[in-house]
Amino acid sequence: MPFTTRIPAPTATADPGSGDGFAGRIALVTGAAQGIGAAVAALLAARGARVVGCDLRGGPVGGDGDGEGSWGGVRELDVTDGAAVEALVERTERELGPVDVLVNVAGVLRVAPALELADADWQHSFDVNTTGVFHTCRSVGRRMAARGRGSIVTVGSNAAGVPRTGMAAYAASKAATTMYMRCLGLELAASGVRCNLVSPGSTDTEMQRSLWTDPDAERRVLEGDPATYRVGIPLGRIADPVDVAEAVAFLAGDRARHITMHDLYVDGGATLRA
Repeated sequence: MPFTTRIPAPTATADPGSGDGFAGRIALVTGAAQGIGAAVAALLAARGARVVGCDLRGGPVGGDGDGEGSWGGVRELDVTDGAAVEALVERTERELGPVDVLVNVAGVLRVAPALELADADWQHSFDVNTTGVFHTCRSVGRRMAARGRGSIVTVGSNAAGVPRTGMAAYAASKAATTMYMRCLGLELAASGVRCNLVSPGSTDTEMQRSLWTDPDAERRVLEGDPATYRVGIPLGRIADPVDVAEAVAFLAGDRARHITMHDLYVDGGATLRA
């Protein structure tokens, strides 16, 4: 089945004068079936990109639209499978053209005290959050380097820089990915390929809501929780996925052409930028 050219109603409006430079460009977005990944895919499409979304859960995206960009569905992809990643990237470039933007959003969260983590949960966290990013960056990055251009943005987490109780596997995998991206950015800089991170804090997604096990959970996120050594959110709100998508679009676009190896926190000040 060929890639489609349909686009859902975007969550943010396109700005023809934005200078982001996505018109006519191809963007590959992982984790595009929901949450931050879906917001990124819709925003890039609204700004002119031809988006190939992929996720472990493939499927169509609702809605139609007109414009330069397109986003017609989510291709099924397991980022932990290096051969499958390579096959999807090869097919994308053969059918559509060179990938100009790669956005890694796919991620998992396994919650448990550090000494009680199961081997499988620890391994799966790294398989998706770290090795999955390695697979996509290796496949797309090689092609970008050969062409002498491209932008890679990985959605990390502020947990990579600040300890969180019950989140050792998630935080460790995101920290590993953060350093991988910085090393990759250093190596690819001479080829004209930029590599950056966007690190959200609490964001209104299915993953976030899975942590809210009692009626006061959201309040503790906003106001802080001394029992878990966690401060609140100074801006007093939980992020919307489009808040993170806007940061991704900035770093992926031409207005950030002199930025690489950067880690942009989008957390309302929750980490006090520790």
